[in-house]
Amino acid sequence: MPTIVRTRTLPAGREALWAVVSDPHHLPRWWPRVERVEEASAAAWTEVLRSPKGKSLRADFTRVRAEAPRRIVWRQEVTGSPFERILAEAVTEVLLEPAEAGSTRVQIRAVQRLRGFALLGSLLMRRSTKRILDEALDGLARIAVPSAGAEPRS
Repeated sequence: MPTIVRTRTLPAGREALWAVVSDPHHLPRWWPRVERVEEASAAAWTEVLRSPKGKSLRADFTRVRAEAPRRIVWRQEVTGSPFERILAEAVTEVLLEPAEAGSTRVQIRAVQRLRGFALLGSLLMRRSTKRILDEALDGLARIAVPSAGAEPRS
């Protein structure tokens, strides 16, 4: 599956956004469906997610790379998880670049390699991933400017 990229410029400084995206404890504030984070360290964490049908799921993640305050990459540990049936790999990258007037260009990239019969649903998975990344950017926008609505997507 190709890389899915969503980008938005937010009216917040890069360091302020870095403090949010680099700390797994903040994920419930901005990443869709994350209810809470458990067993979080700088290197790994577990997300407790709520599915669209209301079911609670656990997903483990490992930080792959962090280049403060510019780039963070994490990988979902799919082996031995309920996600293993559909995913061979899931990697997320957040890039923060300075933009005009103290704002920051935020880019979120997701690479998801599907497994087995899940390959048949790649178009649906692509749409779902775009929606999730857009919702994550909406969440960061709410944190950056709590009184402002979400900006147009790119």
